[in-house]
Amino acid sequence: MDAFYASVELLRYPQLKGLPVVIGGGRRREDDLLARLRQAQPEREWDQAERDWAQAHLNEIPVSVFPLLKDYTGRGVITTATYAARQFGIGSAMGLMKAAKLCPQAILLPVDFPEIRKYSQQFKSIVTEIAPLMEDRGVDEVYIDFTDVPGGQRQGGRSLARLIQKTILDATGLTCSIGVAPNKLIAKMASEFNKPKGISVVFEEDLQTQIWPLACRKINGIGPKADAKLQSLGVVTIGQLAAQELAWLIEHFGKKTGAWMHDAAHGRDDRPLVMDSEPVSMSRETTFERDLHAVRDKAELGAVFTRLCEQVAADLQRKGYVGKTIGIKLRYDNFKTATRDQTIELPTDDAKTIRQTAGLCLKRVPLERRLRLLGVRVGGLEKAGEQSKIAQEATDLGATEQQLF
Repeated sequence: MDAFYASVELLRYPQLKGLPVVIGGGRRREDDLLARLRQAQPEREWDQAERDWAQAHLNEIPVSVFPLLKDYTGRGVITTATYAARQFGIGSAMGLMKAAKLCPQAILLPVDFPEIRKYSQQFKSIVTEIAPLMEDRGVDEVYIDFTDVPGGQRQGGRSLARLIQKTILDATGLTCSIGVAPNKLIAKMASEFNKPKGISVVFEEDLQTQIWPLACRKINGIGPKADAKLQSLGVVTIGQLAAQELAWLIEHFGKKTGAWMHDAAHGRDDRPLVMDSEPVSMSRETTFERDLHAVRDKAELGAVFTRLCEQVAADLQRKGYVGKTIGIKLRYDNFKTATRDQTIELPTDDAKTIRQTAGLCLKRVPLERRLRLLGVRVGGLEKAGEQSKIAQEATDLGATEQQLF
């Protein structure tokens, strides 16, 4: 999906189309929406009927009322930005304070997770109606295998890609970009070629002309550290990476990573679509607006810690999972990170149990330095019903044994 979080906001505020808009800094509060209207019309008294009217007329909020990035203070990061904002060098995961220096006039909006989830489910439902074999890759991205979809091979897949784009646009008002290729690796890269609203088709014979001139960083899986090391070795483009001997790559990056890089540079990827994957863990974390001290800010930290445990528990309950391994994550004011975890006897989705066990983990980390981030994680997940099923089977077995002996 094209700038998904921002595009969803532009459906609500069409008056912001074409302007630099940044999404990030926190979750949306319901009152945020009406506060802007009240700010635009301070002389009005807002009863419930007028509040309902305001919700239906958000497109009438003057642009001058929206908060600007230059006025933001804090440590939030960008979730996404409109393409108008990206022209200033702004991108996902960038700190909002840094982005404010690049584009102070950008409009800043918080994330509306319920709305994001609604549109995510909607576009994925559309995709599976057209091409049932779909791998879910998060709120805004999917892989589709349409090898056997009727008409899927017309124009190398371009016809079906157009149909998917049009159907999503007609139903949601949102645009997407599609990459069509023989495998997931190249399709992912191709989807970025012509954003927004692009369709890029890459055949095997196009590898040298379309893929090799790209920077190694364009390969999904080569991060900043690996890319920096490649550049230090004189390897900048994917074509230069493909020219390296397998033994040379293994020497510098290890057997597994070196072999993967060699395959990736030659466009080889035999990963199948994963359509029934289970989550390995669930976590929640928060970055503080200011560094907090474990002693002097104990009450504030305790409240945040409890809230994170409650949020993880709610996530587990909503998705029907329980977990046995409970852990914490701390980031200090010197940006160093510490993690600890503990495995309990029975899997749980109970907030009190998670809070108690996470608290034990907290006692095993140094707390002399101030903290800038705190996180809670539950791993070792299994379906919630499985544990009760095992317990019932154990009970039944015990009853049988009593009868036998």
